[in-house]
Amino acid sequence: MTKQSREELLEALRPEYRKADWQRKQELLDILVTATDYNRKHATVLLNQDDREADAEVRRRARVYDDEVLEPLLYVWRITNMLCSKRLVPFLPELIEILEAKGHLQLSVTVRQKLTSISAATVDRLLKKERKSHNHSLSLTRAGNFLKKQIPIRTFTEWNDVTPGFFEVDLVAHCGGDVRGQFIQTLTMTDISTQWTECVAVLCKGELEVIAAIDSILPLLPFELKGIDSDNGSEFINYKLVNWCAERSVTFTRSRQYKKNDQAHVEERNGSVVRRLVGYQRLEGVAAFDKLRQLQACARLYINFFQPSQKLLVKSRNGSKVYRRYDHAKTPYNRIIDSNQVNDTNKSALRVQYAELDPVLLFQQLKQLQSELGGLSTPTAASLELEKQKRILETVKQDSLALNKPPSPVPSKRSRTVTVRQRILAIEHGTIIKANEFRHLHNRDAIHSALKAMVKRGEVVRIARGIYHRGLINISLTEFNVESQKLNEATVGQ
Repeated sequence: MTKQSREELLEALRPEYRKADWQRKQELLDILVTATDYNRKHATVLLNQDDREADAEVRRRARVYDDEVLEPLLYVWRITNMLCSKRLVPFLPELIEILEAKGHLQLSVTVRQKLTSISAATVDRLLKKERKSHNHSLSLTRAGNFLKKQIPIRTFTEWNDVTPGFFEVDLVAHCGGDVRGQFIQTLTMTDISTQWTECVAVLCKGELEVIAAIDSILPLLPFELKGIDSDNGSEFINYKLVNWCAERSVTFTRSRQYKKNDQAHVEERNGSVVRRLVGYQRLEGVAAFDKLRQLQACARLYINFFQPSQKLLVKSRNGSKVYRRYDHAKTPYNRIIDSNQVNDTNKSALRVQYAELDPVLLFQQLKQLQSELGGLSTPTAASLELEKQKRILETVKQDSLALNKPPSPVPSKRSRTVTVRQRILAIEHGTIIKANEFRHLHNRDAIHSALKAMVKRGEVVRIARGIYHRGLINISLTEFNVESQKLNEATVGQ
């Protein structure tokens, strides 16, 4: 029994079942169970079910965050360089206010209210299709063995309640996956307390270049440099940097060897700032160096004033689960303004600078500089091989799609029958119709079936075998013979 037949049987039995006594209900149940093979309990539920309840659609919750909200959310998310939701949501009210003041956003009261009250989980759901994965880079740190014992170790557990001015430093290699030859590197410095980050390009991985880069960063800092914590690479563990720190009363510490978590702050910035902006391409030469410096000069304003971050407050373990609690997401600028350990003069200068900045213009400049820097990158053997593999995969994919392409749909018998009927209905009333005239549309049986159905509807009148008259106009046999003779003569003449 088909599904439609079962539904028709249920509709027929329901009214009687509801009015029947117990004995009659058992008889009706027997009929339904025998005909449909339903379980007896299931059949009882179906017979007691209201028709409206059976046909009712599931009522879903109305969508709150529609396209009117998604469009500005995507815009804000992109100009913040695709921040994670837990960092983006606390910054949304302030950022929306800035964008509206600069004329980049025009939001209705309803949309603004939804955006400022949206949760991080909802943002993740809305932006799920937009997120992309990123690759990882090579580690080129080499241990400096001579001074390691003289430089104290500082682990990640000793950074609690630190004042602004203590920085973690590290180098990021722009080698493109090939460590041979000379290539540009980026020195990253991240303040532990405020997350203020500075990035400066260096032409090579040398101790003099590192010191020169730190010297160029000092005038840009909104507070005094108090300490440096590095890894165990020889570009940091050397007498020149030790003496440089001693002359300026700067504390110099190092992390444990092979313990990346001791430098968790700067390692995170290497990925979220340097790799996010520059990528994994190989950069060589003065032209790429100058362009990278321009990009970093723009990025320092964008990152420190308009990129909020979170700091870990509490970490606890319960069995196999680890629980973490983070603070409210803030930009490095806001952390400095809220700090009691930064003087008012520096804060006032930062406020003036912040009021003049436009996050959208900064983001557009970043994208332009990124595009220009990409044109100066040097292809490596690994990157060329990767591009070759991508082209091969794309070719294979296109060939596979061509082979698996479904054939053009063949018109169904019903659709062609409908076409025959439409052609006949378009003929003027009173016209003699021959079935053979429509053989190009369908086979003989299908044409006669269509004409037979039209006869039942009264749309045509059958006069003789294979000959019909369009409409319900009466026609005599004499007239028909005359018309037939004319048709035959016309056919012979052709």
